[in-house]
Amino acid sequence: MNKELEMNPNKVVAYLGKPCSQFTKADIVRYIKENGIRMVNFMYPAGDGRLKTLNFVINNEAYLDAILTCGERVDGSSLFPFIEAGSSDLYVLPRFSTAFLDPFAEIPTLSMLCSYFNKDGEPLESSPENTLRKACKAFNDVTGMEFQAMGELEYYVIAPDEGVFPATDQKGYHESAPYAKFNEFRTQCMAYIAQAGGQIKYGHSEVGNFTIDNLIYEQNEIEFLPVNACDAADQLMIAKWIIRNLAYRLGYDITFAPKITAGKAGSGLHVHMRIVKDGANQMLADGVLSPTARKAIAGMMELAPSITAFGNTNPTSYFRLVPHQEAPTNICWGDRNRSVLVRVPLGWAAKSDMCRIANPLEADSNYDTTQKQTVEMRSPDGSADIYQLIAGLAVACRYGFELDNAIEIAEKTYVNVNIHQKENEEKLKGLAQLPDSCEVSADCLQAQRAAFEKYNVFSPAMIDGIIKRLRSYGDKTLRSEIENNQEEMLKLVNRYFHCG
Repeated sequence: MNKELEMNPNKVVAYLGKPCSQFTKADIVRYIKENGIRMVNFMYPAGDGRLKTLNFVINNEAYLDAILTCGERVDGSSLFPFIEAGSSDLYVLPRFSTAFLDPFAEIPTLSMLCSYFNKDGEPLESSPENTLRKACKAFNDVTGMEFQAMGELEYYVIAPDEGVFPATDQKGYHESAPYAKFNEFRTQCMAYIAQAGGQIKYGHSEVGNFTIDNLIYEQNEIEFLPVNACDAADQLMIAKWIIRNLAYRLGYDITFAPKITAGKAGSGLHVHMRIVKDGANQMLADGVLSPTARKAIAGMMELAPSITAFGNTNPTSYFRLVPHQEAPTNICWGDRNRSVLVRVPLGWAAKSDMCRIANPLEADSNYDTTQKQTVEMRSPDGSADIYQLIAGLAVACRYGFELDNAIEIAEKTYVNVNIHQKENEEKLKGLAQLPDSCEVSADCLQAQRAAFEKYNVFSPAMIDGIIKRLRSYGDKTLRSEIENNQEEMLKLVNRYFHCG
């Protein structure tokens, strides 16, 4: 057994004794035969951002080999708005590296994520997963480095209020039971996500908690570890599927919606990124943020207006992106600063050995903490198409390396103050604003689409479809019209409650 796999919670990895990246068809067949697996599920993301499922009964070994080798046909016109019914057939082919034991199935079931292929057997140009794959390849081709990412998945759990040990309103950050009511639910979700291959960093209760109509709304977060960006998107998709399924079985409701009521914390989908070469993190140089990191940040500063088109995809998104809510409104970046768009979080750059200080019996740790440094994009939320969002971020970071004045852009957009405080009004006036509606995001994407279409990463058809959908909301003045109208706000929230 590989020492690194001894504590791996993925049962398929533990049984086969190899990392999932090395799974072959023969491994999948062996696991199925030796573990009494009776069914196989194909799962794949569609245009609405949700995973779809196709179930197979294993009739015999020949049939199992056929579905693993050839995949199956699906109706693309029912999955994506850009596919016409007259030529709608697509293939879905399983990716063996994503195999996991379904934690909810009564009949032993092995599930795998799939890739889409067109009638000619080529990867579907406009599929979300293939778009991200192309974005990562373009990043590597331009920079010679790997783009890695991880998400912070925030969500609200909603259940009847029992009226005991009430939490403090909007003070739920890292709260323990019994004031936090859904810690056990979150940890069970985390266990299932880890069994499905998710590389989890940690979980905790979040700021938001309140009671309306005898229902508790409690905000939680599960944060992941940085991995290859394609794997990061897969893990987030499976995580959302698991959280919703477990909630359904326990009688809870769940929402990843960006805003569910006025004056309470909204839910974001912050994405952390790092750039790796030969296994080493390139975000720091001599203990400070590296030129590599600054170039990536400059690209995000330049393309920030259009990234909202991928990360903030319904009108309620823009009720979260308002001042004084720990959500960004201006295009800037800074260190350890939650009022900025791109935050450089605390990165273990101190020279002291904190482990030994806290534990005097320990020897010097000599731990390489540089691997932990990331930068965080704070605008996206749970309405995002996860693959398109991370692909857009990969494009933006790549774009920074193509700019002659990237370091200058990074210097001009850096802030080290809370830009929403009155004494910093002048600094605020010099910063560009994020879009304040889906329509404005669509306009920004139209103006900057060439950067996303370069190297054939985003297809023109996909960009056209995103712009068309965003403009269909007609929400350019919606925020100013209803921001003080609680009744209309709740109608809007209910319409997009189960987004993403």
